[in-house]
Amino acid sequence: MTADLISRARAGDGDAFRALTEPHRRELQVHCYRMLGSFQDAEDALQDTLLAAWQGLAGFEGRASLRTWLYRIATNRCLNARRSASRRPAREWDVPGVEPPEPTRLGEVVWLEPFPDALFEGATGVPPGPEARYEQNESISLAFVTALQILPPRQLAVLILRDVLGFHANEVAGMLNSTVESVTSALKRARASLQRRRPPAADREPPPAAGSPPEDGIVAKFVSAWESAELDALVALLTDDVFISMPPMPFEYEGRDVVTRFCASLFGAGRRFDLVPTRANGQPAFGAYLRAPTGIRHGTGLYVLTLTGDRICAMTRFDNSVLPWFGLPRSLPSR
Repeated sequence: MTADLISRARAGDGDAFRALTEPHRRELQVHCYRMLGSFQDAEDALQDTLLAAWQGLAGFEGRASLRTWLYRIATNRCLNARRSASRRPAREWDVPGVEPPEPTRLGEVVWLEPFPDALFEGATGVPPGPEARYEQNESISLAFVTALQILPPRQLAVLILRDVLGFHANEVAGMLNSTVESVTSALKRARASLQRRRPPAADREPPPAAGSPPEDGIVAKFVSAWESAELDALVALLTDDVFISMPPMPFEYEGRDVVTRFCASLFGAGRRFDLVPTRANGQPAFGAYLRAPTGIRHGTGLYVLTLTGDRICAMTRFDNSVLPWFGLPRSLPSR
């Protein structure tokens, strides 16, 4: 059946081509997202991949599977994008009426964007290969995707293909027009870099399962504290080393005291918010809407929570341009 679809697609049958590629579309989009750290760039890379596959189908010899061939195209499109694109500049603080505390540091990865869980759910039809080292949920988390973006492009590609997707070394060498020895060396360096930048998982309790009563309990307490601007209740949910980042602004805050001051600055001058739940990168997330005197509530951004045990160890704030990706409106009517 696949051979028939390939023959028809080579003859110009667009429906046959879509039938061939549609089963892989979502996982390729997630692959591009891991490579680029940007939802928008991943969508562009996916479209480039499908166009290149359509134009190059005559060159598909069938020595590898169609899925592997598509991954080869997608990986190289992403590598080209990383090498040629000038990274978006960091954005200045742009929250009117709010004076934040001095940040702990300025982040390196300011172009990071969230990925909607609704799309990720369609990308797990093919289990990773036996050599994969990361669970699917961990490999889409914001912390993991952020750490990936620090790696040199070729090391990034090798680590994702080997440790996340579980392709064999010889398959990865073929995808990158390289040798098994070169792939093995790049993987060793990438693992070492990632280990230095990511705290060992053993140092933290695992997060509760998605949608479980423990997760629901933490989320409910967070929503109540945030919407009522109850700082004491909010602080009680945070770990001592809680961390806030806010791409595309580079400001980062680490530690309960400074994060508390940051939250106090948001709630200053009587600012109050309503939160609308969603999920991003396998994590609880919320569209934040500022209550206005007119009654209309304007979307100010998206918050993604990272949980450990029964506490919040990180919050990532994205600007309001990401809300439509999650089916969230730019504003809510008055209640």
